[in-house]
Amino acid sequence: MTRYLKYATTVAVTAAVLALPSSAVTQEATEILEKVVPADTPTKTVEINVAGSLELQAGMYGGEMIAEKMPVAGVHASTIAEIEGGIVTAWFGGADEGAYDVVIWMSRNEGSGWSTPKPAADGVDAARRIQYPCWNPVLFKQSNGTLLLFYKVGPNPRKWWGMLKKSKDDGLTWEKPIRLPEGYVGPVKNKPIELANGTLLCGSSLEDAGWRVQMERYVQNRYWSKSKPLNSPLDYAAIQPTLLAYPDGSIQALCRTKSGRLTECWSSDSGKKWTRMMRTQLPNPNAGIDATVLADGRALLVYNHTRRGRSPLNVSVSTNGKTWEAALVLENQPGEYSYPAVIQTSDGNVHVTYTHNRTN
Repeated sequence: MTRYLKYATTVAVTAAVLALPSSAVTQEATEILEKVVPADTPTKTVEINVAGSLELQAGMYGGEMIAEKMPVAGVHASTIAEIEGGIVTAWFGGADEGAYDVVIWMSRNEGSGWSTPKPAADGVDAARRIQYPCWNPVLFKQSNGTLLLFYKVGPNPRKWWGMLKKSKDDGLTWEKPIRLPEGYVGPVKNKPIELANGTLLCGSSLEDAGWRVQMERYVQNRYWSKSKPLNSPLDYAAIQPTLLAYPDGSIQALCRTKSGRLTECWSSDSGKKWTRMMRTQLPNPNAGIDATVLADGRALLVYNHTRRGRSPLNVSVSTNGKTWEAALVLENQPGEYSYPAVIQTSDGNVHVTYTHNRTN
């Protein structure tokens, strides 16, 4: 499902659910969320009544599904990027998460609605005559115009490996897939950051020996390097970092965990060194998140503001990455609304995609 809205006074927000929903940052939504779901309160699925319905939040002005009818039973883990004249999104889908037939699907919207989803990548190993499932696509448009599609292939997250495809025409055609070096998976769920020298800083994680976060660097579109793990699974079982690059040059990594709260690390040298991982006050029900720094310097985070379940789905904003204010309620009904992806496009709009009950 896709919803369109205004964010504050300067940013229009489009959100979608494997899809795109979104809403406006309003004081009313802030007050309601703070009263109903305070960050320090353990909670199950919470229903929040905002002006009677989510569609009536100030700034909300429409909504749609990206793909209401898919030829597969289950879909999950969307990603989104801006292209010339529009946006493109991708996700994985098949009989079920982890099934051999799960491939990466893609749809584009260049002003006349969403295109029919088509497969963009698969896990076929022709030499061994076997097909592995695909996982967690990540789209990213480089400053040189190349559209990158990172994705994972393998029997499960403990044994998967990273793959990369490149496109020079915004995803209409793709070069042959490239397998990343051993021990690298690329950006594991969320978009990378392009540094001033063109290097991509990728928030990554491994699950083969406990959940561990690592940072990977893709240099000159050829070479890979990585950090040591930023956490011990014994302290914080953390994965799937989202990266926020602030105007002062600092970079924040916010991570999904099993401990009921998001964790964070900071870097002041373009991601070469990182502070010790610490727990934040933001709740996390062991679910994926995403965030972006807006053109005005504020950070915008999309996440499930609960310690259990994957509803509600919320937006919070911050000026420093440390103090967060409730902003929008994207979903509040029972069900699963999860794995968001968020970008701000060149026209100032913010776009959010997320899973809607694993079917849209």
